[in-house]
Amino acid sequence: MRRGSKKGSSALLLGIFAVAVGMGLYIYNSEMFERESPMITMQNSGYWNLKNPLDITMEDSTGLKSYKVTLVTKSQETVLYHEQFLTPKQSLNVKVEPPKSAYAMSEDEIKIVIEAQDASKWNFLKGNDAISEFKLKIDKKRPLLNTIANSYKIKKGGAALVIFKAEDENLKELYIQTNFDKKFLAQPFYKKGYYISLLAWPVKETTFKATIFAKDRADNISTVNVPLFLKEASYKLSNIKITDNFLNGKIAELAEEFKETQGVTNSIEQFKIINEDVRVKNEDLIHEITSKVSEEMIDDFKINKMYPLKNAAVVAHFGDHRHYFYKEDKISESYHLGLDLASNAMAEIKPQNGGEIVFTGYNGLYGNMPILSHGLGLYTLYGHCSNISVNVDEKISSGSHIANTGKSGYAMGDHLHFGILIQGIEVRPAEWMDDTWIKLNINDVINSAKSIIDKK
Repeated sequence: MRRGSKKGSSALLLGIFAVAVGMGLYIYNSEMFERESPMITMQNSGYWNLKNPLDITMEDSTGLKSYKVTLVTKSQETVLYHEQFLTPKQSLNVKVEPPKSAYAMSEDEIKIVIEAQDASKWNFLKGNDAISEFKLKIDKKRPLLNTIANSYKIKKGGAALVIFKAEDENLKELYIQTNFDKKFLAQPFYKKGYYISLLAWPVKETTFKATIFAKDRADNISTVNVPLFLKEASYKLSNIKITDNFLNGKIAELAEEFKETQGVTNSIEQFKIINEDVRVKNEDLIHEITSKVSEEMIDDFKINKMYPLKNAAVVAHFGDHRHYFYKEDKISESYHLGLDLASNAMAEIKPQNGGEIVFTGYNGLYGNMPILSHGLGLYTLYGHCSNISVNVDEKISSGSHIANTGKSGYAMGDHLHFGILIQGIEVRPAEWMDDTWIKLNINDVINSAKSIIDKK
């Protein structure tokens, strides 16, 4: 063979090899030939009630060409959904309904198989396949839910008690929903499957409705209304004239203290910011602290009549809706959500009920302020104190000296701002200062519920 033809053959082979390598590199790096399988996810808790649709999401960079969803039982396979696309879809969310015959199934557990194929040219133009399997426990039963005992009525601004039964082996959520978007949490009570909760009707809300809500892990839902008779209550409307002396005195003093009023020189604007913005900030802290409820089971709930200041006079009532005027113009408004009590200067504050101290510190308009938890989501608050004698996490007994009255914060004279809250909502102190109300709405309800539970 001639030497030149050998060189030509070698060059041809090298050229073919180079083309092959180039094609290989192109296929390897080309998006058309990507090798990743579609991603498949299904939103589920591991349970299915055979009523709600399955929420399935699929994604692929080159696009989905087809998918299939199959329900597999011990005895059969049922295709729930099968779809092919002329134009590949990069992402897809489908709600797959159960077959009409599914609710009659007797199986305790089934399997959902999801198959997806993408539009890649990989695998000899067949694309990439993905198969995902999800095992689901079948739960078609709604939670058992019924009231055992409750207060007969609730007054606007006041409180009530409810005890109920809630049973489900897969219970996920349990609370009491109100018409004003507040969810009251319930605490385990007396025996397994029973719960207790205090309820509160905010003074600013025109009506009240409470519904016990239970949902299990399969999204079966039960609801029961708490049968309470609603009683209206009227609260004082006060028109208060703001004087220059007040603006240049107490308000100017407070304006130096709060960061919200730094740089604000107009005294009317200072008052508005303090009475509205600072007040909201202070009350948000109070609501956060007093919204907690223990998850421990309780056998009873004993509470004494409340009157934390001996020989005190009431100087301002709960629920007072205050409108503030400067000359003839209304400049602000607020609600007084506690009871103001006054006796001697720096008088000793001694709650009639023990509990745990959950806050001690300075809180803006409320001044020096301890908060005491009595259990079951019931809290008492003591504002404007001159000094505090207890510490956070300290457990105190009835009659303990916790603080002294004063005029810290937004107070013109020495007094106690006494507040009572249920899961973050201020309620009428008058009810908790009344032995008869406590007997009818707390003690009698608990005793009645225990008697009913013991008979079951």
